[in-house]
Amino acid sequence: MAATKDRRTWNDDQLRQAVANNRSWRSVARALGLKATSAGVIRTVKRHAARLELESTHFTGQRRWSDQQLRDAVAAASCWADVLAALAIVDNGEDRTRVKGHAVRLGLDCTHLKSPPAQADPDQVFDEPVRPEMLRYSAAALAMAWFTLRGCAVALPIEPQEYDLLVTTSRGIQRVQVKSCASRNARGYWHVGIGRRPYVLDKSASKMPYDPESIDLFFIVLGDGSIYVIPSGVLAGRVGISAESYAPYRVGDASSLLRSGASAGADAPRPGSAYVREFLGLRRFEPQGFAFDVYARSDAV
Repeated sequence: MAATKDRRTWNDDQLRQAVANNRSWRSVARALGLKATSAGVIRTVKRHAARLELESTHFTGQRRWSDQQLRDAVAAASCWADVLAALAIVDNGEDRTRVKGHAVRLGLDCTHLKSPPAQADPDQVFDEPVRPEMLRYSAAALAMAWFTLRGCAVALPIEPQEYDLLVTTSRGIQRVQVKSCASRNARGYWHVGIGRRPYVLDKSASKMPYDPESIDLFFIVLGDGSIYVIPSGVLAGRVGISAESYAPYRVGDASSLLRSGASAGADAPRPGSAYVREFLGLRRFEPQGFAFDVYARSDAV
């Protein structure tokens, strides 16, 4: 034991203080003046923490919640939606699965977390309020529906690519990148980020434009329901745009999907966009029968 202590540059009291004041093992290692990226260093720190029986349930790592917060949330909740709400996490499939997996690793009893029972009243219509922050997760589905309703076959890439969709049009297969913007900026404009981060681990890296030879179309949906389909050559070299500057490429309106309690006949569909018909080679298509409104160029304001 003496030999072990001689090799260390920190003592047990320093370890106790570091564990109490930090929220991850890497942070503990840094507080002790150690190399936090070394797996061997982390193992050594954990071994000594276990020897001292130090409490680490307050650790969150890259998470915004701790193990103890998850334990408390699971114990008090009646369904997984309650758990995610207690942890202030957006309830999407990816984060829900991650939280469930962490609960399993902690050995928590989750048998009481069941979906709320369905309402028995047949007169009640599901009409949960729209959550603007979920637009980024639904934008790809909107794009798939939009192209499919226009007779275009839509496919998803098997592996991650620079594009989100492959769409078969009269001009062949088009690679489509989907972007969204949930709200206007402080100046009242729809500023849409159309850049990408380089393939590096550093999430703070500045965004860079897409290679125009890797993308054919940008499908953009805004928080007011406006839909734009813009060729990549028009946006080449840009990482952000004001949608108002590209009015000729506004091809549709899905605003009825972004309103709560809106009647189906609130707005009458408009004639098909000449740009869309020309680009996609539409034949015998009448948009009046579908939920998306499609605008002609002269009406794209």
